[in-house]
Amino acid sequence: MKYPRIYILFLLSFFYVSCGGQNKSNEPKALSSVEKEMTSVEPQDLVTSYGPDLMIRNIKQLRNGNILIAGNSGIFGDVVRYDGKSFTNLTRSKLGSHRFWDILEDRRGNIWFSSLDSGVYYYNGKFFEHFTTREGLAANYVSVIYEDKAGTIWFGTGGGVSRYDGKSFRNFKMRGISNDIHAIMEDKTGKLWIGTRGEAFVYDGKTFTALIHEGKPFNNVWSIIEDKKGNIWFGANGLWRYDGTTFTRVSQRGIYAITEDKKGNIWTTGQVKPYGEVWELCRYDAESLYNSKPTVTQIKSGQPGAFLAIMAVNDGSIWFGGNVGVYRYDGKTITDF
Repeated sequence: MKYPRIYILFLLSFFYVSCGGQNKSNEPKALSSVEKEMTSVEPQDLVTSYGPDLMIRNIKQLRNGNILIAGNSGIFGDVVRYDGKSFTNLTRSKLGSHRFWDILEDRRGNIWFSSLDSGVYYYNGKFFEHFTTREGLAANYVSVIYEDKAGTIWFGTGGGVSRYDGKSFRNFKMRGISNDIHAIMEDKTGKLWIGTRGEAFVYDGKTFTALIHEGKPFNNVWSIIEDKKGNIWFGANGLWRYDGTTFTRVSQRGIYAITEDKKGNIWTTGQVKPYGEVWELCRYDAESLYNSKPTVTQIKSGQPGAFLAIMAVNDGSIWFGGNVGVYRYDGKTITDF
């Protein structure tokens, strides 16, 4: 990947926590050597015909087609599964109510739940396992879970990035940059793109490189995706596209979450105007994405109330989360669950 001088990726020096980078007393311990919290799945799940009445933070689709929804309302939150007929609360009776934020199905079919108040929970279909700073997490405030191509699990926390190899954690903290992580995404070349409350940066396995465009960093990046063509999209004071050489500001609308559908359309949630009160779900049509003014269709707007999570699922529909619930758009009709 080449970077012309006008679009400089400024290399920063980072201090990171590793087995060779700190005192032995602070090294992450192998999980086999610590007591693990296991929670039985005996309590019955709560099943309803209606969706969760929460601020929806993330939506993911499982391999079997079921939809997982994570959200919270103040200090309370749940993770809920939708099987096409009913909604099953997976966490309330087993883990209690926590400020759940992100969800992931790993390549082995295990489910991970992150929370802002109690670290990470891992569910293997029979038991829950609990990971906190005691087991090696950088912080118990965890807003992002991501699995890379090698099967390594990455956690974006309020204290930096944690990498879990199935046995132990390795934590990365950056100097001169916010350690409150918003987004993690691996591109086709194996590089990790990481958005934070401060600057965004790229990690090539050895070096963290801050993203600088025209002398300014990309601050407060909430979402990052790679489209089918290999372009990197991210929301940071507008919608931006990076083609490997050039950063292009596609829109000045406020952007919170981004997804790409099967047709190559880009969908976003965010404010109509950055930091405004009116939120919207928008579609950027694939045929005009590279025009100076791409065609943008506002599918839904609302005030007050935020539209946050978004997911393009296998049947072509778009699921998105609102301030008080979850919605599905099938191309014609919006269903409020």
